[in-house]
Amino acid sequence: MMPSNSTRRYPFKGHQADSGRGHTITMLVMFLLACLAWLYIGGRLWQDAEMRKLLGSLLEKNGKQETRVVTVEEQLMNLGCKDSGKKIADLELELTLARSQGYLHKHLNWSATVSSQRLLAVIGIYTGFGSHSNRNRIRNTWMQTGSALRKLEEKGIVIRFVVGRSANRGDSLDRRINEEILEKNDFLVLESHEEAAEELPQKAKHFFSSVTEYWDAAFYVKVDDNIHLNLDKFINILVSLRDKRRVYMGCMKSGEVISQEGQQWYEPNWWKFGDEKSYFRHAAAPLYVLSRDLAQYININR
Repeated sequence: MMPSNSTRRYPFKGHQADSGRGHTITMLVMFLLACLAWLYIGGRLWQDAEMRKLLGSLLEKNGKQETRVVTVEEQLMNLGCKDSGKKIADLELELTLARSQGYLHKHLNWSATVSSQRLLAVIGIYTGFGSHSNRNRIRNTWMQTGSALRKLEEKGIVIRFVVGRSANRGDSLDRRINEEILEKNDFLVLESHEEAAEELPQKAKHFFSSVTEYWDAAFYVKVDDNIHLNLDKFINILVSLRDKRRVYMGCMKSGEVISQEGQQWYEPNWWKFGDEKSYFRHAAAPLYVLSRDLAQYININR
């Protein structure tokens, strides 16, 4: 017996219904995902728009403000210490004026000479730890010693050997110098200076700064411990120049600046001397003289 047409249609219709429901669910899921994606994109676009709006307002605000430099006076006013700043500036001017007029350090070194009259000259003999024989040679020739050295100071001439301190403070080098100081009493020790060949430029600064504060003199003289000085003739020259200002005297010279490393007298700072590469005119190192105003300039601007 053959089945009827009605009984054969039911299985086909059930399968078609299930397929329709699956397709509807898929469409709903895709629609929800599309909505979520649009919400996410819309949120990001809104955030970007708000950020651009904020940045635009900041740029517009800053563009309306004029850029200018805040002065030191305004900074002091903002800090509420304008009057204090003025007082400090006035004190600095007074200190500079006092030093330029012969300010003497109140705490003098043991070797300093206090005098109501201005000395003619302070002569500093540059020496080192290993120059004991040179010092004795000078003491036995042109330099006075003992009571004669003190009498020379009464006449306006102070002479001292000038030395710094060892890099290893308190070592045998320092101890030997201290023993010689106690025996001879003719040293000026630069306590803040390290005695070394490479520190000679700094030694000059320390020397002239120290002597201008220790002694009030018309001239300050630097001489090496291998120089034989005709003291009488030298004093006569200084007396003839006593009324002159800004005296810089010595064996004046100039010369080529050696810019090539490895050569003798190589100048590491050769580039400071310009294209011509020649030293400005200056006194040779073994002996030179500065008047008080020039020595004080070094002291103030060291």
